[in-house]
Amino acid sequence: SSSTSTMAAALSRLRLPLIGAPLFIVSNPQLVIAQCKAGIVGSFPALNARPQHMLESWILQIKEALAEHDATHERKAAPFAVNQIVHRSNNRLQQDLEVCVKHEVPLVITSLGAREDVNAAVHSYGGIVMHDVINSRFARKAIDKGADGLVAVAAG
Repeated sequence: SSSTSTMAAALSRLRLPLIGAPLFIVSNPQLVIAQCKAGIVGSFPALNARPQHMLESWILQIKEALAEHDATHERKAAPFAVNQIVHRSNNRLQQDLEVCVKHEVPLVITSLGAREDVNAAVHSYGGIVMHDVINSRFARKAIDKGADGLVAVAAG
């Protein structure tokens, strides 16, 4: 399937199979870029880009820096991820998701609710969805709703 080949391509760029945690407030474009250049998935919560219109400039800044890196280095940068809080309390979700789709964010990490429509939107351009889970029941729900992989949350 296309998601399997997309996943394989993304994994081939990793030096280590790690995702830099999308840390509330702390994660920003500079940290994400450094993580990706080091060979791990760099990530940030969409909600860190405030106000909302900053999300697009953050994504563009990351994409431009990684493209510059890739043009001058044999070893390509790892992909980056945007963490989306899918809980109904996130009134930015639709706008933030539209920005991620527009700019074809390679990896979207979903948290606090698995939604088929969010997964379908990311899959529409070949993106990968990883879903945060705290137990096997939520893991099964996430996979049933179309997540490509799981992030096992142990604490935090």
